[in-house]
Amino acid sequence: MDHETLSPTDLERYGRQVLLSEVGLVGQARLKQAKVLCIGAGGLGSPAALYLAAAGVGTLGLVDFDPVELTNLHRQVLYEVSDLGTPKVEAARRRLSALNPEILVVAHEVRLDSKNALEILSGYDVVIDGSDNFATRYLVNDACVALGKPDVWASVYRFEGQVSVFDASKGPCYRCVFPVAPGDEFSCAGGGVLGVLPGIVGTLQAAEALKVVLGLGRTLVGRLLLYDARSASFDEVAVPRDPRCPVCAGAGNFPARSVSELERAPGSDADLGPSSESTMSSVTDGLAGPKASPVSCEALAARMGGPEPVVILDCREPAEWDLCHLEGAVLVPMRSVPGALMRFDAEVETIVVCHHGPRSAAVADFMHSRGFRQVAWLEGGLQAWAERIDPSMRQY
Repeated sequence: MDHETLSPTDLERYGRQVLLSEVGLVGQARLKQAKVLCIGAGGLGSPAALYLAAAGVGTLGLVDFDPVELTNLHRQVLYEVSDLGTPKVEAARRRLSALNPEILVVAHEVRLDSKNALEILSGYDVVIDGSDNFATRYLVNDACVALGKPDVWASVYRFEGQVSVFDASKGPCYRCVFPVAPGDEFSCAGGGVLGVLPGIVGTLQAAEALKVVLGLGRTLVGRLLLYDARSASFDEVAVPRDPRCPVCAGAGNFPARSVSELERAPGSDADLGPSSESTMSSVTDGLAGPKASPVSCEALAARMGGPEPVVILDCREPAEWDLCHLEGAVLVPMRSVPGALMRFDAEVETIVVCHHGPRSAAVADFMHSRGFRQVAWLEGGLQAWAERIDPSMRQY
């Protein structure tokens, strides 16, 4: 790598980094020539992109199709109030270019799908996956395997984060580790996230991407790094390649069959969590049978004023309950539902509610599998209730 491509401004800007013998002038020049793509410009993509831009990655791509919303600002540090309503990739490009005008920031304001993934990813050396749903994660993985690109992946949920590097030429791919998509019930939108957590985990992604570009140190290929903010602890799990993996051990065709089955619109946070990649299986371990039905806000309002008894089970967290709840509802956090079923009469109609709907749907399905045949869940959750039934209800 010709370090003469570095300008006097580069030498001054990156001087402290160039002092590292593992980086030096040659390494800094390699970073200048590198092209890194961030899938998602949200909670994980924000810190990752900021540090990659600051470190001198020459071309930084951003894929996102959402506008900046007020709910983003507690964790998505690329944005400020003046950016509300602006496409994330445009606001991010302005911020990153202001931080480092010497780099090229490419905005891809598109929904990543099987039709454009190969074309977009092929223009980059390293992919950082900060997406918020399993369909996109599998899609990114399959495209990276097909193109021979390293996939620096992470997810966050509540107080926990996970990071790994999937590189099929050296170790497992994402499908080897998570062969079955469990669904998106446990997202940041549904279960919450400590605002600083994506910053910690996204910065770890940036560090791994820099190591991949520079060829230094030991990356997280074959390892899953787990972080728990509550205990300030890191743990590590070895993750081997699956010799039966349909993608990296098979023909590697793109897209894999299950991509089209899983593909759906990604959500807006781009920092959603690990769901059953984490420790939440106690509620979802019985969901293979028939599913509970949704009920509309209007139908629930009518039943609440009717002559027949109805139990409203709120499966959110206590902090959410304190913000708002339905009169007469009973609070049972999702994780506590399996041990609390004996408190409820399976013959009485039960409506499960949460913030947006996914958690209540999962809990209702679980209860249905345990013999509650008159259980349903509130479609759209309390957010829809506030919008359509009770505008005075506090929204969050």
